[in-house]
Amino acid sequence: MSSATAIDRAALLAACHAELQPERFKDYGPNGLQVEGKPRIAKLVSGVTASRALIDAAIAAGADAILVHHGLFWRGQDGTVTGWMKERLKRLLAHDINLLAYHLPLDAHPTLGNNAQLGQRLGLQATGRFGEQDLGFIGHRADGEAFADADVLAWQLEHVLHRPVTQVGQAHEAINKIAWCSGGAQGYFESAIAAGAQAFITGEISEPQAHLARECGVVFYACGHHATERYGAPALAAHVAAQLGIAHEFIEIDNPA
Repeated sequence: MSSATAIDRAALLAACHAELQPERFKDYGPNGLQVEGKPRIAKLVSGVTASRALIDAAIAAGADAILVHHGLFWRGQDGTVTGWMKERLKRLLAHDINLLAYHLPLDAHPTLGNNAQLGQRLGLQATGRFGEQDLGFIGHRADGEAFADADVLAWQLEHVLHRPVTQVGQAHEAINKIAWCSGGAQGYFESAIAAGAQAFITGEISEPQAHLARECGVVFYACGHHATERYGAPALAAHVAAQLGIAHEFIEIDNPA
């Protein structure tokens, strides 16, 4: 790609920040530029997590910048650059690649975010928000129909996400009101119940939620952290790349979790 199609790193950051408004969120790690690379960007690669496999694939693809949902730095880390952290940083620095990461702002975006994109693929229409920082979405099927029962909804989830889901609980009636929040949002289950959901879709389940699902009559679906969060980063990256006139490529690194 010629240098005429490259843009300043600051322009990419400004476009991402204008779209996501990360300053509105209290997050577990830094949003925005996590590792500084070359000042001019012609190709942007997106992925879910800044793993070594993604970084290596981005290097092979000729990326100048990588945009992910799960970056390198999180609250509670010991701060040392050793082991896996050293290996990831070594590759980014050696190839002068910028790393951008957006966590909760990317979950929450009304059209490009993980929850919006997940709902779109599942045929769900959000009518409201719930949970801490309004990250959870709640609504119904976009076609106005109901899911006949919990097993039908489970089939839809497995069909769209191409993986088995863990279903806890059964509905005794058609399911109209559905809440969802991607990734590790099992802690939002009680808020979803309080919001009147008949079913809750997220990535993971912990021990307490199984009991709550059985006792409260709200069906819980654990569909995979990665599987529910693989849509936001490429949606954002494709949007800003088109806006700025640079190339974009999404690279999927499979993850069973």
